[in-house]
Amino acid sequence: MKGRMLIAGTLVGILFIVLGVNAPASGALRIDTGADLQADTETVRHIEDAFNRAEKAIGEKDLEALMTVYSEHYSYQDLTKADMRKIWKGFFEQYARVATLHSFSRIVVKPGKSPTALITCTGALWATSDQNDQRVNLSSWAGDIHHLIYENGTWKILGQGRNAPNRSDFGQAPPPLF
Repeated sequence: MKGRMLIAGTLVGILFIVLGVNAPASGALRIDTGADLQADTETVRHIEDAFNRAEKAIGEKDLEALMTVYSEHYSYQDLTKADMRKIWKGFFEQYARVATLHSFSRIVVKPGKSPTALITCTGALWATSDQNDQRVNLSSWAGDIHHLIYENGTWKILGQGRNAPNRSDFGQAPPPLF
């Protein structure tokens, strides 16, 4: 499994180099040139703010702040917001630095009483090992969908969805964590 993760992480890293994004010490968010944006500029900025708040919380290992970015109704397969709290707590305890990369190729906002957004994203979750100071790819995804909901005056992560089958030639890829 570690070999598969290494291959998947390497492929995502190559993709980001081709796209012009380097694996940073802290997180990076970019909207692809020519991205399909079906939302007004202010809404896109507020969605970016949600991801930037998450990245700031990750960089500071602030679990409480990070959890505010997740909807109370968060669900991905059988994972809940409480499960995500446990996962992130473990990452913060095990790794010195944790950072994400997000490259959005499409943002579709659906208005309504509780507006929602579907964001097509390619990205990765990286960390630095406490034991050997090496960078580790914890998760990577290509063309997956982040589901967001506008809740209590801010955009929150509601879940994920796959834009492609979960299986690749390299095996099962872990889910994006937000």
